[in-house]
Amino acid sequence: MATSHKRETARRTPRAALLAGSLAALATSAVVSTGVMNSAAPEADLLAVDATKAAGSVADAGDRSRVTLSRGGSGRRAAVTSPLSDLMAPDAVAKAVESATKKRWTTEALNLWTTPGDKARKVGEIADGERVLVTGRSFGERVEIVVAGKARWVTEGYLTDEKPPTLGGDCTNGTSVPSGVSENIKKVHAAVCAAFPEITTYGTFRGDGEHSQGIAVDIMVSGDRGWEIAEFIRANYQALGVSYLIYSQQIWSVERSGEGWRGMSDRGSATANHYDHVHVTTY
Repeated sequence: MATSHKRETARRTPRAALLAGSLAALATSAVVSTGVMNSAAPEADLLAVDATKAAGSVADAGDRSRVTLSRGGSGRRAAVTSPLSDLMAPDAVAKAVESATKKRWTTEALNLWTTPGDKARKVGEIADGERVLVTGRSFGERVEIVVAGKARWVTEGYLTDEKPPTLGGDCTNGTSVPSGVSENIKKVHAAVCAAFPEITTYGTFRGDGEHSQGIAVDIMVSGDRGWEIAEFIRANYQALGVSYLIYSQQIWSVERSGEGWRGMSDRGSATANHYDHVHVTTY
C-alpha cells in the first residue's frame, strides 16, 4: 500500500516585499546611528558655558560671575556678568540716586569711594556729623550714599538715624591725657572736662589690659555725680567711640545696649567694683 506523503514547502515571499523591508531597516539604522552620534557630541554653546562656569567657580564668592545665553548674529553666545557689574550698571546707579529719600548722619569722617569693589578710587571725604542721603544699597563692607547728586560708597557701620549730639565747650581746668592714648580717649577727656570741670583726675596708661593699649580711661568720681558722668558718656557713645562703661559694679556695652546696665559679680573692693571711678573703654 503506497503511503501518501504531504509535501511541506515554505511560502516564498515576493521579491518586491523583500526589497521594501531591506530599505526600511537601512533607514531605521541610519536614524538610530545619527541619534547616538548627536547625543555624544554636546553643542558648542554648552561646551562654552561649561568652561565659563568652571572658570567662574574659583572666583571670589562676593563677586561670583554668572553666565547668561543670548542670541546674536547666527547663533548663541555666552555673556558673563557679576553682582558688582549689575549693581554698578549706569541705569541701576541712576535709579538708586533718583529714588533715595532717607537721610542718615555720619558718626565719623569717612572716605568717599567710586564703587564698593577692589578697584574703587577715593574721590574725597565727608565729615562726621553730616546728614546724607542713603540709597539702601550695600555691597561687601560698604554702603551707598548720595553726595552732590552722585553715588558714592562709604564704610558700613558709621551712619546713624539719630543726629549725633554736639559736644561743645573747652577743657578749662588744666587737665590733659598723654599724647599716646587713642583719639577716642582724647575725645572722652575733652567732653567730660568741658561738661564736668570739677573732675581733675583721669587714669589712662598702666601695665595691664586695655589701659596698656591706650584705649581705656578711669574718671575718678563717686556717688550720683559718677552716674551723671556715666550717663553723659553713654548718651554720646557714638561720637566718642565708646565700646563699654563700668560704674558702681554695673556695666553697659554697645554690643548688648538693649539690655541697659547689667550687674557684675563682686570683685572685693570699692575700686575693683568701680564705685570710685567710671571706667571707659573705647574702640
